[in-house]
Amino acid sequence: MFSIIIPTWNNLDFLKLCVESIRKNSSLPAQIIVHVNDGSDGSLAWVKQEGLAHTHSPQNIGICHAVNIAATLAKHAYLVYLNDDMYCCPGWDRHLHDKIAALDTDLFMLSGTMIEPAASGNACVSVADYGRDPASFDEQTLLANLGMLTKRDWYGATWPPTVVHRDWWFKVGGYSSEFSPGMSSDNDFSMKLWHAGCRIFLGVGNSLVYHFQSKTTGKIVKNDGGRQFLHKWGMRQSTFDRYYLRRGQVATGIRLPEPEDSFEVRWSHWRSKLKRRLA
Repeated sequence: MFSIIIPTWNNLDFLKLCVESIRKNSSLPAQIIVHVNDGSDGSLAWVKQEGLAHTHSPQNIGICHAVNIAATLAKHAYLVYLNDDMYCCPGWDRHLHDKIAALDTDLFMLSGTMIEPAASGNACVSVADYGRDPASFDEQTLLANLGMLTKRDWYGATWPPTVVHRDWWFKVGGYSSEFSPGMSSDNDFSMKLWHAGCRIFLGVGNSLVYHFQSKTTGKIVKNDGGRQFLHKWGMRQSTFDRYYLRRGQVATGIRLPEPEDSFEVRWSHWRSKLKRRLA
């Protein structure tokens, strides 16, 4: 069912662990597609050696371009976007598959649930430290504790690992290149799906991946994604996340309700308009 897209930028040890976890812990056959940015650390040679489908750019072209190029090689109905600093836990794909099978539409975005070593205020994440890099990764203890790390399904799917139908990926144009190298590109992609009529942005609480956290974003010069999002869509990311996607709220159904017409929502939109004018 799944074509798994993994962009990477000279993170060979993380990439090896990520691919190994997919091969070892997946329940279903999958196509793995890697986009190699640069690859001077040996990652390009390793991908070729492993016989993985891949695309390559001599320099780092950022997340947006990388995932769009890799997506052109997808053979299966559903695209999974995965970061190279993620370890897929046993059954991660089966839980996503089962959730998809229960839907009556192919217009959706699902996310797995991340386990991260440090708290970041993200209500969608389970926090538990099993290592900050492959050398310190305590795989055995993580696997023994998985039952304690699941969450209830949650609203607001946006971040990897995400799953969308391949047709909808291309209908909305994939990731928007103006957000290169990638800050806020996830939020922008969710907004494009929202405008296409998508109301299923569901985090699957028992589809777990361990995320080593920001092993690539710390190396790049970041774009001002929040400002770009505001000017493109006329609202702040925080407004979209809180009142539209309801990010982090426990899911009480499959589809999101429409935003409430409340004073709080109108006030948030007014603040967005004011910030946009001042910017």
